Amino acid sequence: MFQVIHETVEYLKRKTNDFQPEIGIVLGTGLGGLVGEIEIAHQLMYSNIPNFPISTLEFHSGKLIFGTLNGKKVVAMQGRLHYYEGYNMQQITFPIRVMKALGIAHLFVSNAAGSLNPDFKKGDLMIINDHINLQPESPLRGRNDADMGPRFPDMSQPYQRSLIKTALEIAKDNDIVCHQGVYVAVTGPNLETKAEYKYLRIIGGDAVGMSTVPEVIVAKHMSIPVFAISVLTDEGFPEELQAVSLEEIIETARIAEPRMTKILSQLISTL
Repeated sequence: MFQVIHETVEYLKRKTNDFQPEIGIVLGTGLGGLVGEIEIAHQLMYSNIPNFPISTLEFHSGKLIFGTLNGKKVVAMQGRLHYYEGYNMQQITFPIRVMKALGIAHLFVSNAAGSLNPDFKKGDLMIINDHINLQPESPLRGRNDADMGPRFPDMSQPYQRSLIKTALEIAKDNDIVCHQGVYVAVTGPNLETKAEYKYLRIIGGDAVGMSTVPEVIVAKHMSIPVFAISVLTDEGFPEELQAVSLEEIIETARIAEPRMTKILSQLISTL
């Protein structure tokens, strides 16, 4: 893997004039608007980057953005990769390995998720303070490269507490409804049944989605502090469950996105 990462990193350095990002950002479904806040220096399509997986979703741009956000040099994935697209966990998390090799010191992750907590409503934001992984494979499965991280990385604090505290203060100062809670990662792409939503709530979930956890595991493997936030785009309350379409999910994400962008942008400026 080291040789493959090296090849990709060398290509990116050539194409970006040795741009050295401090912060990596992964933007989820319907949440690419943060790119509008970035003073873009370079942008490359995934399809043109050696060894880079290509997002197969029509609503994901599939661009790697290099630029400056609130005085910080960033590299942002405008469109992430998912297990349900057919990629394995190593492919999904390959961009995080590349970001680390480029020099990032923090990782910021966003996603669209379904609410499991009756107190968390559609359109609200939820900062992730822990997760439950129900996906079928770990991105660390296989031989471990000790130069990248330990064989058995600790996951007692997968999300940086100091960043969570600051983000909640930013939300309060800006009158933004923002919860914190536990994110459950499932395979997808189908949404959940009533019984599944009930089960996920019973085991401790506040929100459910199909991403984020693989990237977080790999970031922690490489000792990168992580901040993650969800836009709650639908409600998985069994007693009141309604059918939901992708169009509705994306529209809810679009409406909530400016609030999420404000929190991320101001949080990044504090680093």
